[in-house]
Amino acid sequence: MDGFTKAVAGLTDFIWGVPLMVLLIGGGLFLTARLGFFQFRYFPHIVKQTFGKIFSKSEGDGTLTPFQATTSALASTMGAANIVGVPVAIALGGPGAIFWMWLVALIGMGTKYSEVVLGIHYREKNKEGEYVGGPMYYIKKGLGWKKVATFVAFALMIEIVASTMVQSNSIATSMSGSFGLPPVATGICVALLVILITYGGIKTIGKVTEKLIPFMVVIYLLAALTVLVYNFKELPQAFMMIFEYAFRPMSAAGGFAGAGVAAAIRWGLARGLYSNEAGMGTAPIAHSAAMNNHPAKQGFWGVFEVIVDTLVVCTITAMVILTSGVWQTTSPDEASNMVTQAFIPVFGSSIAGTIVSATLFLFVITTVVVIIFYGEKQAEFLFGTGFSKVMRFVYIAAILVGAIGGLQFIWQFLDLLLAAVVIPNVIAVLFLSGKVKEITKDYFTNLYPVEKKKAAKGGNRHVRTTESDGNAGAD
Repeated sequence: MDGFTKAVAGLTDFIWGVPLMVLLIGGGLFLTARLGFFQFRYFPHIVKQTFGKIFSKSEGDGTLTPFQATTSALASTMGAANIVGVPVAIALGGPGAIFWMWLVALIGMGTKYSEVVLGIHYREKNKEGEYVGGPMYYIKKGLGWKKVATFVAFALMIEIVASTMVQSNSIATSMSGSFGLPPVATGICVALLVILITYGGIKTIGKVTEKLIPFMVVIYLLAALTVLVYNFKELPQAFMMIFEYAFRPMSAAGGFAGAGVAAAIRWGLARGLYSNEAGMGTAPIAHSAAMNNHPAKQGFWGVFEVIVDTLVVCTITAMVILTSGVWQTTSPDEASNMVTQAFIPVFGSSIAGTIVSATLFLFVITTVVVIIFYGEKQAEFLFGTGFSKVMRFVYIAAILVGAIGGLQFIWQFLDLLLAAVVIPNVIAVLFLSGKVKEITKDYFTNLYPVEKKKAAKGGNRHVRTTESDGNAGAD
């Protein structure tokens, strides 16, 4: 068994090393170039269409508002990766890793946008009258690769069993360490909450995430910004280190073991790729349920995700770590505790631990709820809506088993199964990039001028009827 485990670990490390980095970054660069670097050229417009319309009335067909769909997708990306993953990247890659994290986020915007556009374009209604979509649908309908679509759906459905167990175990461990709560009790609490939320389907999930995700982000950012104000004199030095050590090695200092440029690039790129999930095929599953009158407009919300997740939350976490100096006094093995250590001088040990643990708990709850929804949609695609309900109970069982640390041999397949989803998904998106370009051109030719006039007039009512005439390429 040890030999088998090492073989799986070795294969996983190889695939998630250079091969997937080349595919994800190269794919992102190709899509960015083919779409005319739209995320830079039209950045102010994208901001107006997302941040500026969070509370606006939705237009077009769909099950969720664009913001609900986006917070649902964000729920699966935001969590331990933002609070724990960033310190690990700094511990192993140095401050320069943050520069490369920013770079891959800017490139990943093109990939995430393309996935969401294809998800909306190729979506369909299920027997319950809800809009469903995702990589399995655009691979099947856009390329005619039925066997590949089936493989992707099956791999993701199984991967979510392992992912749910790992998420449940992480929160059970955290709650046990912080509050002395038995893991089985945490597992039961998480399972009951997930049952209550998922029972109402995507509409209930959307309503929960649109309230909980902003609340969690605001609470965490307020705490983090308080620490930054406390350490404001160190901010210029922190930014200088990010840019300086992105291109030259940094020597060891205190608990920091030192890092070369290659390590900065490796860990920065890995953190950027993992944090926003661009290319992983999960986001379009949630976005496909959104009400919108054009795929490109929902695609902008995919860009919004990358901004919030990586460029805002991950960056604030990095600044907290760098300005507080904990990265120089904490060994890489203890990197997961760096945020708590950075909070202690400002809030005290008890409050700092409570803030981080409570935030992680809420992040994990929303993550588990949304990935279970993703798993159900894979089961529905493969075997119908009835079987998707069966898989819901399988995932609930995985929460309980994971909380107590059972069946850990399954966990080792998590990254391998995820790679089995990412590779065909990115290849499919690249093959369908012509369709994405066509839809994007349609938007900027027909709807973009209308949106500019609307912004100039400062009103909504006059243009709404005009917008509905430009619904080219939505379905």
